Amino acid sequence: MSSSKITNVSIIGGSGFLAAELLRNLLSRDDVNLLRVSSKDHIGQNIGQVHRSFYGLSDLVFEDIPPTDCVEGADIVFLAMPHITTAKVATHLFDKDVRIIDLSGDFRLQNLADYQRVYAPEHPCPERLGTFVYGMPELFEDQIKDAQYVANPGCFATCIASSLLPLAKLGGLDGQTIRLVALTGSSGSGVHPQVGNHHTIRSNNIKTYKVYQHQHEPEIIQTLQNAGASKVNLDFVPVSAPLSRGMMSIAQLDAPEGLSEDDIRTNYEQFFQGFPLISVMPKGMAPEVVSVKNTLRIELGIDLKTDPVSGKRSLCLTAALDNLIKGGAGQALQNFNLMTDHHNAYRVGQPGMWP
Repeated sequence: MSSSKITNVSIIGGSGFLAAELLRNLLSRDDVNLLRVSSKDHIGQNIGQVHRSFYGLSDLVFEDIPPTDCVEGADIVFLAMPHITTAKVATHLFDKDVRIIDLSGDFRLQNLADYQRVYAPEHPCPERLGTFVYGMPELFEDQIKDAQYVANPGCFATCIASSLLPLAKLGGLDGQTIRLVALTGSSGSGVHPQVGNHHTIRSNNIKTYKVYQHQHEPEIIQTLQNAGASKVNLDFVPVSAPLSRGMMSIAQLDAPEGLSEDDIRTNYEQFFQGFPLISVMPKGMAPEVVSVKNTLRIELGIDLKTDPVSGKRSLCLTAALDNLIKGGAGQALQNFNLMTDHHNAYRVGQPGMWP
């Protein structure tokens, strides 16, 4: 269903890469009235002076104003700040009549101990954990439509979980240890330069980081459990890739008994049939980052091998997406669509650029 109602929107934390992706979509929509964009950086500058692709397209400027002032008159606010900062800002908004879509990691996890282990020793408002709907439309579409607060998933969590959700529902992950390698572009580390993301180091280099201890690991496990998996374990190795944007995950596990590769592919196609931006690739056609870059699309690959000596069957599940779009702001816009009575793919289905 599509609605002609105008939705008043504000963004808090407007100077980062995720905010740029939000603005890229929202500025072109005739069903959105963009009220304010607040930031601690670039105060008084036009948004097009910072996000250069919007130059001349809007009179909006970055304002350093209290969160309560930023959301005045807004129906929905996007929070696009780092963890901890976001939760502190959110505490000022819970008694306001505004719906929240949070792009940070502060409200994704239901378990405080998980948050303390991977994000910070303390949470600014631990009583709010579990009160946000997890913003993965493929799992929680109906709940997102009526949600007051939505926690947008992380990029690795979206990529990896998407490749495993149908198998989790089938019970094919129960008791499994999944061996994961996932490569990501530098934009996933945010707009502020860091030693590890310096272009000179990154552009001709590949390296692992946060091996077995990435902050998205408990989020992935929580998501798979919500999809039906039981006693699943991850051996997750993240890899820094020489890309500005784009992500690919490769999951290897024991193939479930009684299911052929065609059975699994058919199950995946049925699971995602309501999500036209997710493509299950045919045999012989592998997911590629370049084909999903600058889009909300996900490509999924399925390959099954039977060892000729031992007879052991191994399954490889591959996913590719744009970490800033489906892995971030684009998925937030899918949630926005659902919260405003649109289809999840409304106004976000533009194809990318090839090559």
